[in-house]
Amino acid sequence: MDRHSKYPLGDEMPIPGAGKSSLFNSVNTALQGRITTRALANSANNIEQSFTLECKTYKVRKDREGSFFPFTFTDIAGLHDVGIGIQSEDIIQLLNGCVSDGYTFNPLRPITEDDQRYKRNPTLKDRIHCLVAVLPADTVSLMDDEKIRQMREVREKARNLGIPQVIIMTKVDEACPLVKEDLKKIYTSKKIKQKMEECSCRLGVPVSCMYPVKNYHEERTTNTTTDILILDALQNIVNFANDHVEDQVDNE
Repeated sequence: MDRHSKYPLGDEMPIPGAGKSSLFNSVNTALQGRITTRALANSANNIEQSFTLECKTYKVRKDREGSFFPFTFTDIAGLHDVGIGIQSEDIIQLLNGCVSDGYTFNPLRPITEDDQRYKRNPTLKDRIHCLVAVLPADTVSLMDDEKIRQMREVREKARNLGIPQVIIMTKVDEACPLVKEDLKKIYTSKKIKQKMEECSCRLGVPVSCMYPVKNYHEERTTNTTTDILILDALQNIVNFANDHVEDQVDNE
């Protein structure tokens, strides 16, 4: 895996309460083998606006001190109505590698070239190599037209840049009673399949690029089925991103 690969965590189509930060914590938990909470996440009962206020990049530690997996996650604010969260223009700048880690998003206007955290000459390691959108399965049907428009705008820009795109569908247990009872039924659930097909139709993302998962959020110990779903999604994200990096290197 190329050490310059960089993956945003939920920076295209998130809505309040989708679980972007919880997804990173879940990935970290699955890799560490214990419950972790490095990315601060909001309560599931408080989802009016994004809890993530700044652009935050995370490395994932290996078992040896000072050793990390060769990829990073970039966690950002979710898409909201005007005046809250992040603007689609900021996400596009992030895709191009122009937004530095630690930049605090302004819900009223996107980043400008005059900002001290704007990178004028981003390199390959600054750019995003896989766009990961995080959507909640239980409320995906309720997304309004404006959010769909913003999502499509960012998707089109990512497509033009050749950046692979993935959707992580969270809260599958809240969308389907059978899955809540037994997570292993996730791929045989008609309800989850319906949610994935609906999302594919509205956003234009192939079902093959969607990964239903359940985040860790109230558990005290890890679960094998939860880990398998999360790590399967991660493996595909890494593969897609690595392909993109290799294409960029070949073209330079």
